[in-house]
Amino acid sequence: MNRNRYPKMVVDLKKLRHNIDRVLIKCQDQNVEVAGVIKGCNGLSECADELARAGCRFIASSRLEQIAAAREYGVQADFMMIRLPMISEAADVVRLTEISLNSEMEVLKALNHQAGRLDKKHKVILMVELGDLREGFWNKEELLEAALAVEHDLHNLQLAGVGTNLGCYGAVKATPEKLNELVECAEMIEEKIGRELEFISGGATTSYPRVLEGNLPRRINLLRMGEGILLAKDLQDLWGYNMSDMHQDVFTLQAEIIEAREKPSYPQGEIMFDAFGNTPEYEDLGIRKRAILALGKVDYAFPELLLPRDKKIKVLGASSDHTILDVHDCEKDYKVGDIIEFDLCYATIVYATSSKNVDIVYV
Repeated sequence: MNRNRYPKMVVDLKKLRHNIDRVLIKCQDQNVEVAGVIKGCNGLSECADELARAGCRFIASSRLEQIAAAREYGVQADFMMIRLPMISEAADVVRLTEISLNSEMEVLKALNHQAGRLDKKHKVILMVELGDLREGFWNKEELLEAALAVEHDLHNLQLAGVGTNLGCYGAVKATPEKLNELVECAEMIEEKIGRELEFISGGATTSYPRVLEGNLPRRINLLRMGEGILLAKDLQDLWGYNMSDMHQDVFTLQAEIIEAREKPSYPQGEIMFDAFGNTPEYEDLGIRKRAILALGKVDYAFPELLLPRDKKIKVLGASSDHTILDVHDCEKDYKVGDIIEFDLCYATIVYATSSKNVDIVYV
């Protein structure tokens, strides 16, 4: 790979391993296992391998192609499908993963059928809706019926546990009280099947604050974590936790300046719509030095979420393939050919690692 080709994503695997180890230590202290979620970095196999070698209980993704790539790369782990499976992909779910999250009986029947054809035992976690209004059984009687069907009738499936998701759609907080509702659902099922469930999966990074505060309900024993390991920015920037023991620069986006000129800060002429159908607003600050980078919204989607390492750079906006910066107040005199570095948040890293225009380099 041409290490001088831009735009480029530099992934520091040593810093990633540090983050994984820190999270695993804190979770293990509370008897919680971790499914390392790779969808946030587009399933980069090298990252999946670090998660597996560090000791994550599962490598998890919402996309089967990412799991297939990790297996082909040689990642040695049990794999988890964390997006509810489609009936049409049931065979691949059973073939590629050891466990999946489910909330529909017809899908469970399809998984059972495919597991029988492949002579496999596929584990399932039944998802419980606790109010975030994404996936899961809302009616507890239906949850119990599904659990009993898996336990007694779908012989190629194994009822491994129950799980929930909080904070991803409805922004509902994963409080101890909410998570205790999940424990109550698990214990309702356990009473009927006469055994203890293997997993009570209390959510994702949005539930990790309960670990940090030491108030995670005792029986929650599995979290599915991506952003809290890969970036650890939301925990600090949005929720105010001290994450100084974590590296927030595992991923560095680098882009090259293709134009650096002084120009008016306010467009000259009648303003209509931009390339995406929006009518932007501008502030007239007079003549300013501006720099254009050779990447755009196609590569990261949200220019307002790019985080320049040079704090005096202002991201003005972007079109499909150009990013426009105000560099007027910078101490460095930026020129054509210079490289600008950015930190990323979860939203931008998902796109940037998916862009074929962005080279991935590991250090």
